[in-house]
Amino acid sequence: MFKKDNWDEILQALTANPFRTILTAFGVFWGIFILVILLAAGNGLENGIKKGFDGIATNTMFMWSQTTSKAYKGLPKTRRYDFRNSDVAALKAALPDLLYVSPRNQLGDFNGTNNVVRGTKTSSFTIYGDYPELIKQQPMDIIKGRFVNQQDIQEKRKVAVIGKGVISELYGKEEEAIGTYVKINGINFMVVGVYKSKQQGGNAEQEQKNIFIPFTTFQQSFNYGDKVGWMALTAKDETSITELKPKILEIIKSLHSINPTDDRAVGNFDLYEQFNKVQSLFNILKVIAYFVGTLVLISGVIGISNIMLIVVKERTKEIGIRRALGATPGAIRGQILSESIFLTIISGMLGIAVATGIIALLNLALDSMPPGENTMFANPSVDLGVVFVALLILVGSGLLAGFIPAQTAINVKPVDALRTE
Repeated sequence: MFKKDNWDEILQALTANPFRTILTAFGVFWGIFILVILLAAGNGLENGIKKGFDGIATNTMFMWSQTTSKAYKGLPKTRRYDFRNSDVAALKAALPDLLYVSPRNQLGDFNGTNNVVRGTKTSSFTIYGDYPELIKQQPMDIIKGRFVNQQDIQEKRKVAVIGKGVISELYGKEEEAIGTYVKINGINFMVVGVYKSKQQGGNAEQEQKNIFIPFTTFQQSFNYGDKVGWMALTAKDETSITELKPKILEIIKSLHSINPTDDRAVGNFDLYEQFNKVQSLFNILKVIAYFVGTLVLISGVIGISNIMLIVVKERTKEIGIRRALGATPGAIRGQILSESIFLTIISGMLGIAVATGIIALLNLALDSMPPGENTMFANPSVDLGVVFVALLILVGSGLLAGFIPAQTAINVKPVDALRTE
């Protein structure tokens, strides 16, 4: 393997018909190229989709009250009910595997009637009543001041955390928001924090136009009593919220005298379940990428094997002379296998190099895009382990492609080979 004469012979054999060698090598080049590009594209799509979950506690479900669809204990169907503060306490007490149980209330929205006033400026925004743990469940960055804290909840303070979109509509360009007051439905709230949503895509602008106030303050200020609009429930890492969901629904139905078989009375959205479905989809895409790339690679290997058979046929006389001069079958087999492996590895590595170059250029193009503009594709890449696996595949493919031609070569009898014209 380390003899110069052997390498000279390999290069001489492969350059004897350069056009045929290039066409033969292209099959392996294209197979590895397609494999790397497909895997990188799959990773890029996966990274882009997961970017949308950035900062979100994915082991979370959302739950809200709906109209009952079945009569129960003398109560009619089509009955409306509301969650209460006591429901939150009951869930926390019954299910220690729940990390957060965040009750939430909402007032208005950014497309509704004007509900927030500051000086001479007025506009419409979505007002949320929340607990401090919401910031661990929903993606946002506090760029100034702070978020709602536990003391705000206990003392029912009239404080507010506003989004950048609120500032752009109610404040001047260089005006400081912290410490100022905004009037929500006629009630003054002091601004203690400014947030920027991490969400990207179509709803990004809308998410910057929210105002968060303490949950207890919301209930008191807007006459909600102990009513809860909906809940965000997050399970601890060692437990999935999907496993806890049946028990959660059972507790809520029991507390509100709802038929246990009424599946329409409690609305819910299981984010963990949806996230796992997305993850399963990407796993399937990865398998498809490997399958397609491997099939293309196999077609290239078959091409190399066929060409090597032709090469052996053309070199029958040469092989016969070498056998007559004392060359062992192992030496002949090694020479043919060396030529096959060399051609396979060189063409395969070229495919990896070209694919890597294209991926690098694509990453440069994505990095140059304005933030938030690209939401479905991010950082297409291939793990280093995949490259090592590709190298092993190339070596194995080279051995496979050269095995049959090598066996054909050592089966040539010196006398018969010398008679070949």
